Amino acid sequence: MNKLMAQILKFGVVGGSAFLIDYGIMIALTEFLGIHYLASSGISFAVSVIYNYMLSVKWVFDVDKSNDKKKEFLWFVVLSLIGLGLNQILMWAFVDGLCVFYMLAKIIVTAIVMIYNFVTRKLFLEKK
Repeated sequence: MNKLMAQILKFGVVGGSAFLIDYGIMIALTEFLGIHYLASSGISFAVSVIYNYMLSVKWVFDVDKSNDKKKEFLWFVVLSLIGLGLNQILMWAFVDGLCVFYMLAKIIVTAIVMIYNFVTRKLFLEKK
C-alpha cells in the first residue's frame, strides 16, 4: 500500500505540474490570442500530455524498460485521446450546459480526467 500511495503522490506532482502547463496555455490562448475556449483547451491538453508522458514513464509508473517505446507511447496517446474526449465533453457540459465560468470548469474537469488518467495508465503502462 505504501508503494501505491507514493505512486499516487508522484502522479499528483506530475499531474499538478501538467495542469499548470495545460491551464496556463489555455488561458493564454483564450485571453491573449482570442482562440475559442474549446480549441485552446484541446491545444493545451495536447501539450500537457507530452510533458506528462515523459515524466510518467520515467518517475511515476514502473514501466518495463524492455517495452517497445513506440507501442508504449501509442497506448499513452490513445488513453490520452480518450481523456481529451472526456475533457472536451465535460468542458462543453460545464461551460455551455451548466454556465460555469470556463476557468473554474477547467479545474473541475481536470480533477475528473486525472482520476481516469491514473487508473488507465496504471492498468496499461505498468509492469504486470
